[in-house]
Amino acid sequence: MSDHNNFASTQLLFLIFRTIVRFILIPCKLVTSLLRKLFPAGIMNRLDPNYRWRDDYHIVTYFITSVFKYVWSVYSNRFQYWYVFEAQVRKAPQGLAISYPKPLSVKGDFELQQFTYLETYNIVLRLSHYLFNVHQVKPGDFVALNFTNKPLFIFLWFALWNLGATPAFLNYNILGQPLIHCIQTSNISQVFIDPQAREPMKKTEEDLRKVLPHTQLHYINEDELFNNVLLNEKYPTLRVDDGIRSSQSAKDFEAAMLIYTSGTTGLPKPAIMSWRKSTIGCSLFGRIMRVTQGKTVFTAMPLYHSTAALLGVCAIFAHGGCVAISNKFSTSTFWKQVCMTESTHIQYVGEVCRYLLNSPVSSYEKQHRVEIAYGNGLKTDIWKEFKERFNIKIIGEFYASTESPFATTSLQRGDFGIGACRNYGPFVSMVLSIQQCLVKVNPDDETIIYRNDRGFAETPEVGQPGELLMRIFVPKKPETSFQGYMGNKKDTESKVIRDVFRKGDAWYRSGDLLKADANGLWYFMDRLGDTFRWKSENVSATEVENQIMSFTKTIILEAVVVGVKLPSNEGRAGFAILRLQDPNISIEGKLDLLNNLLPHLKDNLPKYALPIFVEFADKIELTHTHKVAKNLYRNKVLPHGEDGSETLFWLCNYGNYQVLSDEDWKEISNGTNKI
Repeated sequence: MSDHNNFASTQLLFLIFRTIVRFILIPCKLVTSLLRKLFPAGIMNRLDPNYRWRDDYHIVTYFITSVFKYVWSVYSNRFQYWYVFEAQVRKAPQGLAISYPKPLSVKGDFELQQFTYLETYNIVLRLSHYLFNVHQVKPGDFVALNFTNKPLFIFLWFALWNLGATPAFLNYNILGQPLIHCIQTSNISQVFIDPQAREPMKKTEEDLRKVLPHTQLHYINEDELFNNVLLNEKYPTLRVDDGIRSSQSAKDFEAAMLIYTSGTTGLPKPAIMSWRKSTIGCSLFGRIMRVTQGKTVFTAMPLYHSTAALLGVCAIFAHGGCVAISNKFSTSTFWKQVCMTESTHIQYVGEVCRYLLNSPVSSYEKQHRVEIAYGNGLKTDIWKEFKERFNIKIIGEFYASTESPFATTSLQRGDFGIGACRNYGPFVSMVLSIQQCLVKVNPDDETIIYRNDRGFAETPEVGQPGELLMRIFVPKKPETSFQGYMGNKKDTESKVIRDVFRKGDAWYRSGDLLKADANGLWYFMDRLGDTFRWKSENVSATEVENQIMSFTKTIILEAVVVGVKLPSNEGRAGFAILRLQDPNISIEGKLDLLNNLLPHLKDNLPKYALPIFVEFADKIELTHTHKVAKNLYRNKVLPHGEDGSETLFWLCNYGNYQVLSDEDWKEISNGTNKI
């Protein structure tokens, strides 16, 4: 009788929620209907690019509905993404969930593997049984995945969610101390390793076992696992009871997964991806990017990054779409794979777009069905060219970082809004002004927020840069908005700034400069601090500095690393400034030093973090506050300094360091040498 009463109460509350939502949506629908009657379609089409009322309506109506649904899921303690996934399995079991062009032995040839939602679900349940019974994975465990892009990554990820464990996505490029640090700081009990990603782990395994003897490493035999477990219909399944997966003490701002990000500490940090971000945040993002059932999103971005994991898989599955994953990005086969998977969307980072533009014309590049390309970092100078060459009508540019509480988006059509990462109509912009703002930075040190005589921050003028801040709605409990980094209270707190506009408020610091224009659009300008982006990866300048100094402190007295902009390249390339014990060492001696240092750097840093350019300096320039003048070095004039007399060195094709010549610089500048 008690269960019957509880069920009846639950149903009544749900009906009340649904009625409230419908009541709130009535004014939105009335206003839209009125606008359509008052203004002819032609006028509305001309007005819409500037006022974006259709996009606002598209966002607001869904947001109101989804918020109430999410509140209901929190109330009923079913806010984990697992239930979002199961809902799609019930809704469209035969709909495509995963499409994978599996590389074959002949380069450029693929075998298309596809899995429906029901097939994916059954595979996940079999894998759950395997993980629980063979490897004793249990609720509350933190389990790392060291994987390249493939369906097995997603199967393992969702099986861990089913079991109530938390997946941690390792960057399979890292090795040595950074890799050990990732596993140690996250309390990882087990690591599952892709055969394709085994080399960095193998090189690190001996040292790892000394530091973490109880952490289990499992090198997966993929063919055996697929044949004996995943595709074996006789293999038992396991769906964990909801009460185990969703304990009464669970909070929606707790970790759904860990994704690692570089930072000023010098080592990767495990950023906490909350259930709230994974569910309602990703669902709203998918809505904005027009992901629906029957749409396929192709991504060659690594699944260990939030772009492919959260804004890819989670955003897509929330709407019953299909994620098409490439094992590895390749300019020569990109469009072939897009056509094979019949993708309607593609994901990018800015570097990808330039790589594709610089590649030879492919017969596949105009045969695709792509309607929308979405990602971040597409530069204004190639924006229109990218759309025109590949016949893409809509660019979905967004701003987000792995750990940030919120994101901004821009759905760009035609010519209006090129380059913007935030582009909404007046209503959504007004709502977001409560949540996001730009503030002036100190002109002498951009890493410091400018404060006026009253001690408060100020917003910049239109067209002037400012750091993006995001509001923390409960200042006494910042983790409800910004979860920060696991096991790293210091770095978590360093991202929170208080007393910004009034006493007691709290905001998340993005560490990025943006600017606004007269139409209310926002544009990304640059990163602040000691992290820069190169080859679609975040590089920690401090980590590179530490590795340089760990090689020999008797010869190299100081090392400063920054990112410098290069013509024909996205992001910033690593640039190291070294001060030596002997400032009179010859050019040949400097080359010997650098090429002796290089093997050490290759053993301890991922390839993308290696310094591309090196300068030797008699002294390291400081600011008036005795900090390294990194802005001075970030704006270095290449190839020979401002006066044209300096000798710089560069890492030629990642092989060895050489003197940077005018001819080398010409090839880099015109894109002939791809660095």
